[in-house]
Amino acid sequence: MKKSVLTRYRVMAYVTGVLLVLLTLGVIAKYGLHIDGAEKFTTVVGIAHGWLYVVYLVFAFDLGAKAKWPVGKQLWVLLAGTIPTAAFFVERKVSRELETRVAAQAPAVAKA
Repeated sequence: MKKSVLTRYRVMAYVTGVLLVLLTLGVIAKYGLHIDGAEKFTTVVGIAHGWLYVVYLVFAFDLGAKAKWPVGKQLWVLLAGTIPTAAFFVERKVSRELETRVAAQAPAVAKA
Protein backbone atom coordinates (compact mmCIF):
# COMPACT_ATOMS: atom_id res chain seq x y z
CA MET A 1 0.00 0.00 0.00
CA LYS A 2 1.30 3.44 -0.91
CA LYS A 3 1.62 6.29 1.56
CA SER A 4 -0.48 8.47 -0.77
CA VAL A 5 -3.54 6.27 -0.12
CA LEU A 6 -3.23 6.92 3.61
CA THR A 7 -2.50 10.63 3.08
CA ARG A 8 -5.57 11.30 0.96
CA TYR A 9 -7.74 9.44 3.47
CA ARG A 10 -6.30 11.53 6.31
CA VAL A 11 -6.95 14.81 4.47
CA MET A 12 -10.55 13.88 3.71
CA ALA A 13 -11.12 12.66 7.28
CA TYR A 14 -10.05 16.06 8.62
CA VAL A 15 -12.06 18.00 6.03
CA THR A 16 -15.17 15.89 6.66
CA GLY A 17 -14.73 16.15 10.42
CA VAL A 18 -14.33 19.93 10.41
CA LEU A 19 -17.33 20.43 8.14
CA LEU A 20 -19.47 18.16 10.29
CA VAL A 21 -18.53 20.06 13.45
CA LEU A 22 -19.34 23.34 11.69
CA LEU A 23 -22.64 21.90 10.48
CA THR A 24 -23.51 20.78 14.01
CA LEU A 25 -22.75 24.24 15.39
CA GLY A 26 -24.80 25.80 12.59
CA VAL A 27 -27.80 23.59 13.37
CA ILE A 28 -27.54 24.50 17.06
CA ALA A 29 -27.38 28.19 16.11
CA LYS A 30 -30.31 27.83 13.71
CA TYR A 31 -32.73 25.80 15.80
CA GLY A 32 -31.52 26.29 19.35
CA LEU A 33 -30.41 29.90 19.40
CA HIS A 34 -32.44 31.22 16.41
CA ILE A 35 -29.50 33.26 15.09
CA ASP A 36 -30.04 35.21 11.87
CA GLY A 37 -27.92 33.91 9.01
CA ALA A 38 -27.58 30.44 10.48
CA GLU A 39 -29.98 29.00 7.93
CA LYS A 40 -27.83 30.01 4.97
CA PHE A 41 -24.69 28.86 6.81
CA THR A 42 -26.14 25.40 7.49
CA THR A 43 -27.28 25.10 3.89
CA VAL A 44 -23.85 25.90 2.46
CA VAL A 45 -21.91 23.79 4.96
CA GLY A 46 -24.42 20.93 4.68
CA ILE A 47 -24.07 20.77 0.91
CA ALA A 48 -20.26 20.95 1.14
CA HIS A 49 -20.18 18.24 3.80
CA GLY A 50 -22.51 16.02 1.77
CA TRP A 51 -20.43 16.14 -1.39
CA LEU A 52 -17.10 15.85 0.38
CA TYR A 53 -18.39 12.98 2.51
CA VAL A 54 -18.90 11.04 -0.73
CA VAL A 55 -15.25 11.66 -1.59
CA TYR A 56 -14.31 10.58 1.95
CA LEU A 57 -16.28 7.34 1.45
CA VAL A 58 -14.42 6.57 -1.78
CA PHE A 59 -11.00 7.21 -0.21
CA ALA A 60 -11.83 5.35 3.01
CA PHE A 61 -13.15 2.37 1.05
CA ASP A 62 -10.03 2.35 -1.12
CA LEU A 63 -7.84 2.46 2.00
CA GLY A 64 -9.79 -0.36 3.63
CA ALA A 65 -9.60 -2.51 0.51
CA LYS A 66 -5.85 -2.02 0.20
CA ALA A 67 -5.32 -2.61 3.93
CA LYS A 68 -7.50 -5.75 3.68
CA TRP A 69 -9.73 -4.78 6.61
CA PRO A 70 -12.68 -6.94 7.66
CA VAL A 71 -16.15 -5.61 6.82
CA GLY A 72 -16.88 -4.48 10.39
CA LYS A 73 -13.80 -2.29 10.57
CA GLN A 74 -14.50 -0.92 7.11
CA LEU A 75 -18.04 0.12 8.13
CA TRP A 76 -16.71 1.67 11.35
CA VAL A 77 -14.31 3.88 9.36
CA LEU A 78 -16.96 4.76 6.75
CA LEU A 79 -19.48 5.83 9.39
CA ALA A 80 -16.94 7.98 11.26
CA GLY A 81 -17.74 10.85 8.90
CA THR A 82 -21.33 10.99 10.15
CA ILE A 83 -20.67 11.44 13.88
CA PRO A 84 -19.30 14.84 14.96
CA THR A 85 -15.63 14.56 16.05
CA ALA A 86 -15.51 10.78 15.45
CA ALA A 87 -13.56 11.24 12.21
CA PHE A 88 -10.66 12.78 14.15
CA PHE A 89 -10.36 9.86 16.59
CA VAL A 90 -10.83 7.17 13.95
CA GLU A 91 -8.32 8.85 11.63
CA ARG A 92 -5.72 8.97 14.39
CA LYS A 93 -6.21 5.30 15.26
CA VAL A 94 -6.13 4.18 11.62
CA SER A 95 -3.07 6.31 10.86
CA ARG A 96 -1.08 4.91 13.77
CA GLU A 97 -1.94 1.39 12.70
CA LEU A 98 -1.10 1.85 9.03
CA GLU A 99 1.91 4.18 9.24
CA THR A 100 4.04 1.34 10.60
CA ARG A 101 2.86 -0.93 7.80
CA VAL A 102 3.60 1.70 5.15
CA ALA A 103 7.03 2.39 6.64
CA ALA A 104 7.87 -1.32 6.65
CA GLN A 105 6.99 -1.58 2.94
CA ALA A 106 9.05 1.46 1.91
CA PRO A 107 12.24 0.58 0.08
CA ALA A 108 15.48 1.36 1.86
CA VAL A 109 17.42 4.33 0.52
CA ALA A 110 21.01 3.56 -0.37
CA LYS A 111 23.62 6.02 0.84
CA ALA A 112 26.53 6.88 -1.41
